Amino acid sequence: MIKLGEYRKIVGDEIIDELHLLADRISGKTIQNINSTAVGGGVAEILTRIIPLLKELGVNVGWDVIKGDEKFFVISKKIHNALHSARVEITDDELNYFLDVNQKNAEEIDFYGDIIFVHDPQPAALIEKRNKIGRNWIWRCHIDFSNPNKRIWSFLKSYIEKYDTVVFSAPTFGRDISTKQILISPSIDPLSEKNRDLPEKFIDSVFEGYGIDREKPVITQISRFDYLKDPVGVIRAYRLVKKHMDCQLVLAGGGATDDPEGKKVLKAVMEEAKQDKDIFVLHLSPASHLEINALQRGSTIILQKSLREGFGLTVSEALWKAKPVIASAVGGIPLQIIHGYSGILTHTIEGTAYWIKQLLSDPEYAKKLGENGREHIKDNFLITRHIRDYLLLFLSLYRKEDIVYL
Repeated sequence: MIKLGEYRKIVGDEIIDELHLLADRISGKTIQNINSTAVGGGVAEILTRIIPLLKELGVNVGWDVIKGDEKFFVISKKIHNALHSARVEITDDELNYFLDVNQKNAEEIDFYGDIIFVHDPQPAALIEKRNKIGRNWIWRCHIDFSNPNKRIWSFLKSYIEKYDTVVFSAPTFGRDISTKQILISPSIDPLSEKNRDLPEKFIDSVFEGYGIDREKPVITQISRFDYLKDPVGVIRAYRLVKKHMDCQLVLAGGGATDDPEGKKVLKAVMEEAKQDKDIFVLHLSPASHLEINALQRGSTIILQKSLREGFGLTVSEALWKAKPVIASAVGGIPLQIIHGYSGILTHTIEGTAYWIKQLLSDPEYAKKLGENGREHIKDNFLITRHIRDYLLLFLSLYRKEDIVYL
């Protein structure tokens, strides 16, 4: 297991010493994280990395996962898509079922935390338990809230306003609510299997295993197979490039246990990609961290052509590896990419194709984008900064007079 001291060589002694100081001040308080899945997706990945480091700091922290049947997760996915402004039909009966499952979980969960830290919409209605048990409650939103469906937001808002504090990932996600709002961007762990340095020999072996030719440019998108990641749009951008430049496309990712749409999206991607030997669609297991790392490091250009995005940790991952990244200007991605300096922001399939051709034609510029991107991630989006922000958030619930809310 990675120890906190190993991050000193990356971020320096001062930052690690500050984490110990802050953790001492939250001593005696227990933080209980609650979300909807322990496997797949950015929330589970972040908690998996942060919780052991918080424990090493001496913080009492736990993690619980709500239970739900297939019907619940279909409804919660509809709510997720609606909050991302997608056009979906959600009936009153479905919303009532969503609340029934939350209520059942509220009755079964052992609420042991002094701070109940609830992540994303699926368990948001657990806050109803507060009337009975009290405690401090935080709702952490990891999704793109820039243009939510008004009806669904109105439904959710009635629960969100009961929390002590709401945390968003980007300034554009802030809402007109009575609850205090705090900005905390997600992070990557530079020492995890997905992000640590790899031998070139291992990278070569991964590409050889999938039959991908590293002598020819490789354009890659690493994402769950989700409509909002627009994998079909990625294929169409690639085809516009392919008319002028020989290259390959890799679409690699998996799914999350709380996402029932993944199989349908994967099928649509396979249909769009068929009969092109230079398109590689890789459905990876949740444990394929080293393979993902190798695919990013061995690629020429990394894409993240999301239609909506809470943050897009794959962007930070690629930039940390000093890869040139072309990504949609949505959600939290513009926090990670300064257009033309630490990466490229685009808005359309045609714009994405244009910039792929530009970077393939100018490898020196592409290299400089990657180098600048790595420094930007080092300064702003590593796990040590994330832990610091969370410790300050926890302290703010007990020392409100010392906190200035922005």
